[in-house]
Amino acid sequence: MYGNTNLTEEEAKRMNSVQEDPQKLAEFEDRIARGEKIEPGDWMPSEYRKQLIRMIEQHAHSEIVGALPEGTWITRAPNFKRKLALIAKVQDEVGHGQLLYSAAETLGKTREEMLNDLLSGKSKYSNIFNYPAETWADIAVIGFLVDGAAIVNQTINSKGSYGPYCRALERICYEESFHLKQGHDNVVYLATGSKVQRDMLQAAINRWYRPLLHFFGPTDKQSAHSEKLMKWKVKLASNDDMRNQFLDMYVPKILELGITFPDPNLRKNADGVWEFSDPDWEEFKRVISGDGPCNAERIAVRKYAEEAGRWVRQALLNPTEKYTVPLA
Repeated sequence: MYGNTNLTEEEAKRMNSVQEDPQKLAEFEDRIARGEKIEPGDWMPSEYRKQLIRMIEQHAHSEIVGALPEGTWITRAPNFKRKLALIAKVQDEVGHGQLLYSAAETLGKTREEMLNDLLSGKSKYSNIFNYPAETWADIAVIGFLVDGAAIVNQTINSKGSYGPYCRALERICYEESFHLKQGHDNVVYLATGSKVQRDMLQAAINRWYRPLLHFFGPTDKQSAHSEKLMKWKVKLASNDDMRNQFLDMYVPKILELGITFPDPNLRKNADGVWEFSDPDWEEFKRVISGDGPCNAERIAVRKYAEEAGRWVRQALLNPTEKYTVPLA
C-alpha cells in the first residue's frame, strides 16, 4: 500500500533505465491532468522519478532526524504524562520515516543508498531539525508549530499524483494531528502558567521563528524545483503559498495567548498575504548545506546508530537463512 521494502539493486537499475518517450510522456501528463494516480509499475519520465525520489527521501530523512531533538527530552520530561506522550510521538516519527523510505524505494532507489547518502551529506533533510531544543518549551513549540507547518505541507501534497507517497502522507497526517494536539496543550499550559514558564515559552518562540519561516523553503523566485513539481502534481502549492497558509493558521493562535513574535514587521496585509522581515535566506542556505548549529551532531548520531546496528542487519540478511517474500 505504501511501498516496497524488498527492492534489490538489480530491480533499482531496471527501474532507472526507462527510456524517454514523447508519446508516453503526453499520455502520462494527460493522466495527471485527469487526476489519476501514478503507481510504481506505470511508465513515468525520468525527471518525475528523480524529483519524487529527492522529495520523498528528504522527507523520510527529516522524520528520522527530527526525532532526535525530541528524543533527548524523553528522560527530562516534566512529568509522566508528558513523558508518555513524547515517547509515543518519537515512535510515530520514526515510523513515518519507514513508510516514506518504503515509498521512495518504489521509484528505484534502495534504502541502503538513501541512508548512505544521508550519512555522506549528499542527501538533505529539513533545515529546521538542525537547531537545538534548549528547554522543555522548545519541545512544546516543535509539537505545535513545527508539526503544524509539516501538516500544512503534507496535507496539500497528499492530494498529489504519486500513489504510494499520497497514501503514506494520508496516514502520516492522521498521526501528526495527534502530535499537534499534544503540542498545543503543552504550549497553552506554559502560556497560562507562571512567569518563568511564560518567559521560557517566549524565548523558545523567539528562537524558532526564523527557522519556521525557512521550513517551507526559499521564496518562489528562488526555488529551483517548484515549477516542474507543480506541473506534475508532486506539489500542489508553492512555497510562498504554504508559508502564508501556515502564518494565517498559527500566528493568531500564538498572539491570543499573549505571546509575541520577534518581528515588528509581521502583519497581514489587506490582500490576505502576510508580510514579514527578511528571514535571512543566507542562513537557510548555510544550514541546509551542513553548516547549522546541530548538523554535525545530528549526522554523528545517525552514523553511530548505523554502525551499532550493523550486526542486526547482517544477521537478518544472512544468505543461509530462508525468507519468504509476501505476495502482497
